[in-house]
Amino acid sequence: MKPTIRLFLPIVAAMLVTGTAAAAPDNGLFPDGTPIPEWFSQSRPTDINALGTVYKATDHGVKAGDSTLLQTAALQALIDKAAAEGGGVIRIPEGTYLTGALFFKPGTHLHLDEGATLKGSDDIADYPIIDARVEGQNLKYFAALINAIGVDGFTLSGKGTVNGNGERYWKSFWLRRRVIPNCTNMDEMRPRLLFISHSNDVQLSDVRLINSPFWTTHVYKCDNLRLLGLRIFAPSAPIPAPSSDAIDVDACRNVLIKGCSMSVSDDAIALKGGKGPWADTNPDNGANENVIIEDCFFGFCHSALTCGSESIHDRNIVMRRCKMDGAIKVLYLKMRPDTPQNYEYITVEQITGNARSFLEVGGWMQFFDLQGRPDKPLSYGSHVTFRDIDMECQVVFNIRPSDDYRLSDFTLRNVRLKASKDGELQKGVIENLVLDNVTVE
Repeated sequence: MKPTIRLFLPIVAAMLVTGTAAAAPDNGLFPDGTPIPEWFSQSRPTDINALGTVYKATDHGVKAGDSTLLQTAALQALIDKAAAEGGGVIRIPEGTYLTGALFFKPGTHLHLDEGATLKGSDDIADYPIIDARVEGQNLKYFAALINAIGVDGFTLSGKGTVNGNGERYWKSFWLRRRVIPNCTNMDEMRPRLLFISHSNDVQLSDVRLINSPFWTTHVYKCDNLRLLGLRIFAPSAPIPAPSSDAIDVDACRNVLIKGCSMSVSDDAIALKGGKGPWADTNPDNGANENVIIEDCFFGFCHSALTCGSESIHDRNIVMRRCKMDGAIKVLYLKMRPDTPQNYEYITVEQITGNARSFLEVGGWMQFFDLQGRPDKPLSYGSHVTFRDIDMECQVVFNIRPSDDYRLSDFTLRNVRLKASKDGELQKGVIENLVLDNVTVE
């Protein structure tokens, strides 16, 4: 048996190098030392008057105030009309509008006035089957409530609400799990709330995204994507909303998640990109690069930031100036033994509040399948830095050793934790572990 490091103060004191407690300034660099583009500092509110004609939905056959009559056809006709006339903004005024899947076209946008609610149908027949991306694979699956596929410059804005109306789907999912314990997420037919793919220069801002039947916001193969001031919620009780991830970033580049509030019954932010023993050779998959998460609030969630389990490469990931209140984990590295994974250059800094676990790393065996590959692909986690942290947790480290992955170059600097349990870390599990001015009470 390998020796363990128990993270009580006397042991930590023997390992750390004395440092200062001053917060490190933003040096304008990603964790790998490359400059952060100016684009990340620009987070202007969406000005719908600069996006072309504004089409007030109720002036074009969409009926307000009746949450039992489907408005899908009228809303889609208005989107198509706006696209045919050169583009513009579909403005949803105050009221509740029941709808199935909507498909936005190039040049079109969506704005929800304060008091406006797009309410998703709870009948899966109102969501057509399309070419989709779910659980790290491209396949035929149900459309989301709001779909923007190949819509460069798409914006979703306003103080209104997109309500997935997911309770019927949640109940059905848990009933299925009682009968078929190994059923997958896709075995229970349910839509996501938002699906945006192959769309660049996208901005989602201010709206409330609640009660999704499945993942809440799924972005795939997008570059230059801003998510600003979103308020995302799915309940953990009395009926937990299964797999209601707040934001799933899937093979994207240059992503800013700023000023968002998230409380869901699964991961808050999950980095995805593909899975399977040859996932890194499949052109449908890809890396997540240059992702900044800042000034956000995390309520209850399984993890504030998760790499995996459907992920092959995440690089230059920053989470900073965030507050936790009830998260189960701050950072979770899910290591699939059937998928080659590389999580590198991740920085978590200036975090306050509380979480059950500070850092968790472990194998993820759900739906394990080597698909005939004779060996297990080796995975890596490296250059992970925590700094300027002051928070409470139950357990500091929950890191499970394995021959399936290698961990190296982890740094904790200027970290102060109040912990209920000291936790255990086997010596040598992380190569080149640096503790600099770390206090665990």
